Amino acid sequence: MITIYHNPRCTKSREGLCEIENLNQPFEIRKYLDEPFTKVELEEVIKKLNISPIELVRTKESIWIENFKGKQLSDAQIIQAMLENPKLIERPIIVNGNKAIIARPKEKINEIL
Repeated sequence: MITIYHNPRCTKSREGLCEIENLNQPFEIRKYLDEPFTKVELEEVIKKLNISPIELVRTKESIWIENFKGKQLSDAQIIQAMLENPKLIERPIIVNGNKAIIARPKEKINEIL
């Protein structure tokens, strides 16, 4: 089953959702601002993305700039920052089985089908 971690207020996330809807495959939507990640879930997604935690951070968000920019943070501290501030998480994230991608641009979705 395909899962999209979605923020309806984000244009890129809405575009990703539209792309998934056009696939005519079953999927589920997880509005991660309303239903935040658990630590285990976020760690699993990062592993499936095959990236380091900092690569999932929206480093241009004011929360990041004001509180974390320029600091030497461990992976665990970065994950904790995302758990406490889910707006920092890049979106949309598409998970299909053991694979995941950040769907920017939306055409990247095809990489995990």
